[in-house]
Amino acid sequence: MRLFLAIILLIGSPFWPFDASILPGDPLIIVNKRINELALIDNGKILMITKVATGKTNDLTPEGVFTITVKAIDPYYRKKNIPGGDPLNPLGSRWIGFDAKGTDGRIFGLHGTNAPSSIGKYLSNGCIRLQKDPLEILYNQVQNGTKIFVTNSTQSFEQLAKEMGAI
Repeated sequence: MRLFLAIILLIGSPFWPFDASILPGDPLIIVNKRINELALIDNGKILMITKVATGKTNDLTPEGVFTITVKAIDPYYRKKNIPGGDPLNPLGSRWIGFDAKGTDGRIFGLHGTNAPSSIGKYLSNGCIRLQKDPLEILYNQVQNGTKIFVTNSTQSFEQLAKEMGAI
């Protein structure tokens, strides 16, 4: 009985990573801040692993399971009034926004960059930056409703995907 209660408490814990809404075969994006890499899992297979840039400090890029809620081609950069497609636009060619910290997908997201040398580093204000080609592939592969799991882990992408139920 004690073991049963311990398991129930663990599963109900906010530290338990499993999200019951992710089923084997569902697409899942995993971002591991420890190594600044992103993996796309779909149909139970890792389809892509690519380098990313994340927050200047560990707390800037939120961790947890989130949902893609907004997708945009040539996103407008509101903060500095820079139109989409402009070479000065730091968001690059695509925006894939997710609902971290109770936001609507317009604050935190996966996006491109006008500074490709930033990829692999810790220097964003919370978003996750990708090179243009992997970003555009990802944009075409995922739909609104796809889950994204952001973590800081020593586990492999395969281990994380299994824990999340995607493999």
